[in-house]
Amino acid sequence: MNEWDATSYAGKDTILRVVAEEAERLFALAEAEEAWEAPTACPGWTTRDVVAHIVDTTEGYFAGFDAARGGALPEGAYGLPGMGARVNEQAVALRGIPQKELLDRLKADFERMRAILRELGEDEWAGLTVPHYYMGPLPAYFYAAGQLMDYAVHSWDIRQGTGRAHGLSGEAADLLVPFMFVLWQSTIRREADLTPFELGIRVGGVNGGDFHVSVGADGMAYREGSLVGLPAVIEFDAGSMVLTTFGRSNAGTVRGDLAIADRYLNLFFRI
Repeated sequence: MNEWDATSYAGKDTILRVVAEEAERLFALAEAEEAWEAPTACPGWTTRDVVAHIVDTTEGYFAGFDAARGGALPEGAYGLPGMGARVNEQAVALRGIPQKELLDRLKADFERMRAILRELGEDEWAGLTVPHYYMGPLPAYFYAAGQLMDYAVHSWDIRQGTGRAHGLSGEAADLLVPFMFVLWQSTIRREADLTPFELGIRVGGVNGGDFHVSVGADGMAYREGSLVGLPAVIEFDAGSMVLTTFGRSNAGTVRGDLAIADRYLNLFFRI
């Protein structure tokens, strides 16, 4: 049993605890009157827009679980390439809602989502398929990770906007590491050069390790394994990997062929 593996039921209580802690941090950041219109790391967004985005995202999760419970899974998905433009439209559409009203709505949405995730049984955690508006059918546990991305990464965005030095929670980063490989697989640029190559990714933290990455015509594949003989290895701590994958920073230590590492890091569009 691995309580830090959020894809397994053994990790359910851990990730729900960390999501709650990150949510409380974001609520506290957003409640200050002067923070509401303050800039964040998201271009064109203030704290108000970050809150609106998480409201929109979470309420989309409700629709997905309703569809899953009703047995009516929609065909297709919007896709990640157009996600940035659409989430901006959705967030901006909520700009007229007063601060307290929107924050109260976010808190109510958080409690409702937490209840949905708490009620998932062992068979449902990985066995219930829930349609995601942008990514299509996903296992239910992904929505706990989605909430952690929403609250941990966007709390980072709000703090970044203040200009103060800060970092990403180690527990949040450790839990998110496995999902970053999936996010990389899902965000390869349509115009990317997929001429085959290989490299290694070394990640710190409890879900870290050595990962052999292959890129080719079918996209990106990864597995844990030896990095011996690979032309390049990129080393990340857990937080740096998460922030790099989400496009919040350009981090990592490259050992070996810089051109191979550069090619890999520029395969992806950022969300």
